[in-house]
Amino acid sequence: MIPMVDLKAQYATIKDEVERGLRAALENCAFVLGPNVQAFEQEAAAYLGAKHAIGVASGTDALHLALRAAGIREGDEVITTPFTFIATAEAIRYIGAHPVFVDIDPRTFNLVPAAVEAAMTAKTTAVMPVHLFGQPADLPTLQTICDRHGLKLVEDCAQSFGASIAGRQTGVMGISAGFSFFPSKNLGGYGDGGLVTTNSDDIAAQVRIYRNHGSEVRYYHDVIGYNSRLDELQAVILRIKLRHLEEYNRQRRRVAHRYTELLSDLPLQTPLEDGIGRHVYHQYTLLSDRRDEIMQTLQEAGIASAVYYPVPLHQQKAFAEECAGLRLPVTESVAARCLSLPIYPELQDADIVRIAGVIRRALHA
Repeated sequence: MIPMVDLKAQYATIKDEVERGLRAALENCAFVLGPNVQAFEQEAAAYLGAKHAIGVASGTDALHLALRAAGIREGDEVITTPFTFIATAEAIRYIGAHPVFVDIDPRTFNLVPAAVEAAMTAKTTAVMPVHLFGQPADLPTLQTICDRHGLKLVEDCAQSFGASIAGRQTGVMGISAGFSFFPSKNLGGYGDGGLVTTNSDDIAAQVRIYRNHGSEVRYYHDVIGYNSRLDELQAVILRIKLRHLEEYNRQRRRVAHRYTELLSDLPLQTPLEDGIGRHVYHQYTLLSDRRDEIMQTLQEAGIASAVYYPVPLHQQKAFAEECAGLRLPVTESVAARCLSLPIYPELQDADIVRIAGVIRRALHA
């Protein structure tokens, strides 16, 4: 069986480092906001080129706190993509704001800047692009639009740790950003975890207070906050993996480019690198009118595949009332045809060739 991601293979390569680090943390017994969390925050900030990096309990919390600390409030409208995991829109709703979904680019699957500008109203206060599947959104254009209209740019970097634009990492170009450390991410822990990044001292201070029950000084609570602190043991693992991240992402790009080489002559659409930024391939997602046939043939051959995402957010029951009648044709077409293939740094060339061969067989090409 070839899985979507092989975490066991990756663990085998760092097993000794992880066990040494965990043993030291267990012996130290500083489990909440301990030295590894502080060290990871400093190391992640240095890697990303951010002034501040604040560890939180999950990627969803990271997005929520990035928005709240940036000043997004109840009743505001935040323009975002409908083709993403629901956490993007959940975070907007958590603060009482309203997600405004606009259509996506048919090749990159990211927000179309012109559609963003067309959707603005007097209630719009922010734009929240998602660097979907590790492909950076067109931040230079989106930032120009935000500056022109006095809006805030908050990045959803849940799938883009290590992706960059003109040498700058995603997560440092907006006013704030949220990252996820879900185990399958490019930089993943062994449980939930997240990170908020910002170059604003004020936003960073607010996130640190919000994540710790609204408290800056122990037992003194200035606001109603949350219990959202990155776990010390997860920080141990993330510090180790961060040292390997550039190689992990290099290997992901190797796998992706090999897929594209082997599939380029077939009647399907392979992922586009649009030249705006460095794609880090959290997922390798193709489009095919014969998706179900491909999935079935892969399954029969013992090869995993997945659909990210089968139902766009504007068609989800959770948003049925506010999105009634909304039609986003590109998004809906992509959702009906998208298919993600196995991709992880340890995937061997022989397996890539095998997967491509099964797809070719499914399409009788």
